[in-house]
Amino acid sequence: MADEILTIREVAELLKINEKTAYKLASAGKIPGFKVGGSWRFQRQEIANWIKRKVEEQQGGSGGA
Repeated sequence: MADEILTIREVAELLKINEKTAYKLASAGKIPGFKVGGSWRFQRQEIANWIKRKVEEQQGGSGGA
């Protein structure tokens, strides 16, 4: 499903990080998300795009192809 919505727990599992770390990243605006009734939610496609951008940034900064 293209518009699949993820919870903080699911995003943490996807990124292989602790839930507390995912919460801190979301609160700081470092990962794309939004709040619904006080709980963080994330669009799977937005997280996938964010990961892709991060990988491209790191590869671009390394000077390699």
